Amino acid sequence: FPFLIEQWRKEQGQGDFPFYWVQLADFRAEKPEPGESEWAELRETQTKTLSLRNTGQAVIIDIGEGRDIHPRNKYDVASRLVRWALVKDYGMKFPYRSPEYKSVAIAGNTATVTIDCFGSSLRTFDVTEAKGFAVCGADRVWHWATGKVIAPDKVEVSSAKVAAPVAVRYAWADNPVCNLFSNDGLPVTPFRTDT
Repeated sequence: FPFLIEQWRKEQGQGDFPFYWVQLADFRAEKPEPGESEWAELRETQTKTLSLRNTGQAVIIDIGEGRDIHPRNKYDVASRLVRWALVKDYGMKFPYRSPEYKSVAIAGNTATVTIDCFGSSLRTFDVTEAKGFAVCGADRVWHWATGKVIAPDKVEVSSAKVAAPVAVRYAWADNPVCNLFSNDGLPVTPFRTDT
């Protein structure tokens, strides 16, 4: 993906022109247990591409259709994408970027995840628990975890099944059940702290 962008920019000869994309939506059946997901890995690759200059990503992890790879709700997809252009290219001032993973600190059986909210703060949707988190111990077996927003940019995560977590994942599935947003209504970008 980064090579594609770099190649198109090279072929056009116009420098690092803006390149914005929509991250893959939630798709396929929901799984009862956390684990591996090639779809989530593709999303992660898209997110890593933000390291290229003058790029942007609209996160739509909450808009997809389990049985249709193309979300029917085009309006909200377009609204999130156009925010990037209006702010970055037309100088408007409003929230445009979904929150992204920043760091994790593990103490005992609890992981505290810090999220870069880009000037906003975190909130859950529908219920007070932050859903969509999983943790694993040294055995690398993933278990659903309880998440609690404890500060504007921090979520405390733990599972009774993992005494000493070593890694945290959020919305790491083909079609995750997740509910963490910025106060501006932008979903938190799926992430993992392991590699």
